[in-house]
Amino acid sequence: MTLRKESQGTVSGAVDVSEASAAVSLSGLYEISRILCSPTELGAMLVQVMLTLENFLDMNACVCVLLDAEDRVERIVGSHVDPAVSRDYFFSMPERVLGHIVTHQAPLVVPDVALDQELGFRSRATWQVDPGRIGLMGVPVPGRDGVIGALILDCNAFSPDSSAVELNTRLFAMVGHLIGQTVRLHRLVERDRTRLMGELDRRNAVVADSRLADDEAETRIVGESPAILAVMEKIKIVARSNATVFLRGESGTGKEVFSRAMHNFSPRSHAPFVKLNCAALSESVLESELFGHEKGAFTGAVNARKGRFELADGGTLFLDEIGEISMAFQAKLLRVLQEGEFERVGGTRTLKVNVRIVAATNRDLEDAVTKGKFRADLYYRLSVIPVFLPPLRERPSDIPLLAKEFLERFNTENGTHLQIDAEGLAVLGGCYFPGNVRELENCIRRTATLSRGSVIGRDDFACHSEGCLSSVFWKGGGSGDVLRASLPSEQRLFSLTEAPPSVATPAEAPEASPPSSLSEKGMLEDTMEKAGWVQAKAARMLGLTPRQVGYALRKNGIPIKKF
Repeated sequence: MTLRKESQGTVSGAVDVSEASAAVSLSGLYEISRILCSPTELGAMLVQVMLTLENFLDMNACVCVLLDAEDRVERIVGSHVDPAVSRDYFFSMPERVLGHIVTHQAPLVVPDVALDQELGFRSRATWQVDPGRIGLMGVPVPGRDGVIGALILDCNAFSPDSSAVELNTRLFAMVGHLIGQTVRLHRLVERDRTRLMGELDRRNAVVADSRLADDEAETRIVGESPAILAVMEKIKIVARSNATVFLRGESGTGKEVFSRAMHNFSPRSHAPFVKLNCAALSESVLESELFGHEKGAFTGAVNARKGRFELADGGTLFLDEIGEISMAFQAKLLRVLQEGEFERVGGTRTLKVNVRIVAATNRDLEDAVTKGKFRADLYYRLSVIPVFLPPLRERPSDIPLLAKEFLERFNTENGTHLQIDAEGLAVLGGCYFPGNVRELENCIRRTATLSRGSVIGRDDFACHSEGCLSSVFWKGGGSGDVLRASLPSEQRLFSLTEAPPSVATPAEAPEASPPSSLSEKGMLEDTMEKAGWVQAKAARMLGLTPRQVGYALRKNGIPIKKF
């Protein structure tokens, strides 16, 4: 394979175009600039430039080499018809040729490669020719912060004292500058295009995730119990306004599902529904994720990026686990909720958005406010319309419906046709489910995965064989169990903490075990008397939490005695 054209000129005149006038050089620059301004792919554009140079300069071959940010060869474009020939042509040169041009950032002129002592042409078999045959010229392709490539041609050997050498070097260097400007522009456009496409993909993902039809939102909220129907009725009423909604309830009660339903019932249903779990991110990352950041705001911020507030503009922003954010970040969030404006991280331009906030938490924020761990002003700003989601134990009639729904989803995902019999449903109805709907779904998926038959029965459930790990939260004896055992079957086990402890710890031994024959109200009054009407002490005696005791007192209409 021939790596360059055979010379058709005289030994002394290939690049020596002393007869070429300045008008010819200007004509060549005009043609090249016109090519570089055309809306063509960069590689095809550079090929046209190489061919145009071939017409204006009596040369054998020409190649343009572009480098990446690490000074590695990124693209090779030559005047050869076959791109592979251009690559072979370039790699046949000594490495020092490109290195010299890039290092010195200046033109390289070799009148006769056969006489070269420094660049290493003598060690290259392809370039071992008779003296007076081949000359070489190279110029840098400048970038904003250095050299981004080189333009190299070979021709007939020439005299270094030729009057045309300086003219041709200048012409070649001008072409290198024009190519450098074009490459920088193309790279900027490509970088912005990549950034915008990434931003578009991110926004489309958020929007696609938010597109739930109204009827789908209702079908995802499974239940016919009075408790769940009351919540749905309130959700539909609240959805009509733009007021901030605060979803309260235990972990696993479906806060995100209800927030989606609220969005789909609202006039904002055509706009994005954007969600963010505040507990999953550190404070610095959370700030960038919510407010966005400008280019260079921190290490790794190579491009500006919109935050969740901007992405949710015109729609709904769901902030889950809002009770987990730090005090410092609470102040920043308060301003957005009050004024609807903020600045991106590292930016100075104030942005305004129209966003409906739906927040959620399973924490006792009232206690956190009292202890100074949550800002009271933010608490009041969030609690415009509180919606309390009932735990699964307060809607036992929904357990069979939910179990069948989750099993149907499992069948669809796994191509199975499992069913659950009445005994299996009875087992689920007797469970406490401290993790609420989420735990029920996990229970169904686990049991369905391990089931050996086509029908799931009572013996298939882990809790029937004492293999239920979550039972540590609601089994184990103690006066709390006596209290729960005294309740009717529908209301039994009402007193689980709204957020189950992350680590199971044994309850303190009660001071006295009241007889199981006592009613719930009588047991509470008896325990409170022994505790001196201190709820915290009564909670320890019953193996419960103060909040559970308070709930039980309100439920039974027992007034708190003050001393």
